[in-house]
Amino acid sequence: MTVDLDKFVKPGKDHYIALGFEGSANKLGVGVIKHNVGTLSESNPAIVLSNVRDTYITPPGEGFLPRDTARHHRNWAVRVTKKALHDAGIKGSEIDVICFTQGPGMGAPLQSVVIMARTLAQLWNIPMVGVNHCVGHIEMGREITGAQNPVVLYVSGGNTQVIAYLRQRYRIFGETLDIAIGNCLDRFARTLRIPNDPAPGYNIEQMAKKGKHLVSLPYTVKGMDLSMSGILGYIDGIAKDMFGKKPKQRLDEETGEPITAEDLCFSLQEHLFSMLVEITERALAHVNANQVLIVGGVGSNERLQEMMAAMVKDRKNGQIYATDERFCIDNGIMIAHTGLLSYRMGITNELWDTVCTQRFRTDEVFVKWRED
Repeated sequence: MTVDLDKFVKPGKDHYIALGFEGSANKLGVGVIKHNVGTLSESNPAIVLSNVRDTYITPPGEGFLPRDTARHHRNWAVRVTKKALHDAGIKGSEIDVICFTQGPGMGAPLQSVVIMARTLAQLWNIPMVGVNHCVGHIEMGREITGAQNPVVLYVSGGNTQVIAYLRQRYRIFGETLDIAIGNCLDRFARTLRIPNDPAPGYNIEQMAKKGKHLVSLPYTVKGMDLSMSGILGYIDGIAKDMFGKKPKQRLDEETGEPITAEDLCFSLQEHLFSMLVEITERALAHVNANQVLIVGGVGSNERLQEMMAAMVKDRKNGQIYATDERFCIDNGIMIAHTGLLSYRMGITNELWDTVCTQRFRTDEVFVKWRED
């Protein structure tokens, strides 16, 4: 079945323009995207007109609280939106649809951003489309990389899922049973008081590159799911022994050399990423696929991409796809793109239906714009 994306095109127009708002966590993103009429393809790609982002950064050792994050988004929403429109070179009258993250995410930040979207929609008399944050990552990843029908590994601060598409739904094959991988890395960064600028996970990645000794940690895969809270608690205990008020030196069991903070970062990454590769490979085998698309903020980690590529290489004609930090890390353009796909299928939200939710499962979304 071929999907007609132009059934609802406005008379006399040969393109669509969408404005997208993202604010589910500590990144406030606003993006403008353009689709020319016709099926999106290599010869007719989505065109990114602007992709502006501002991040709420806390001092080392501190996380970001919903209340403070929401205040940041409210303070910067107008400025970031103005810059996105300026960079795109468009006016409000040229926009076809305003898209916003409807969930999942942190409640207060989500509410702060949707107020901006509602205000502009009413001022300019433009329809709105609510977007599932997770599906936004997937669709942007597919568009940027050209991956056709991959198994998706979605790894971010709030989500960890292995996903595959079937019959207009993104089916979850495995996921975290407790905390997300990004949250695990961020919380360990707080233990070591690693700076949050530009991102704690990125700083852990740079420290891990200097690690030489692999410290044994729990490895918790349960079928297609995984658990990370126990690993975090275990390595937190080691770190507090090593760097607490009464520091205790820890030696590598094989070489006798001292274990460093860099070794702990290296060991945590290796164990967590091995678990992710294992469940992703099992999903590939189950659906008989050979493509993997990594999306979400942690997806920009080079070591994760390297380990996944080594696994995929062993599969016949296996391919791995990933994007850089412009599209991996939360951004407004992924919301604009996915919302525009919905809009092109005639899907919009009435004002009463723009309430955000912290819990919005990936597999709840009817993916009307993809073939059955």
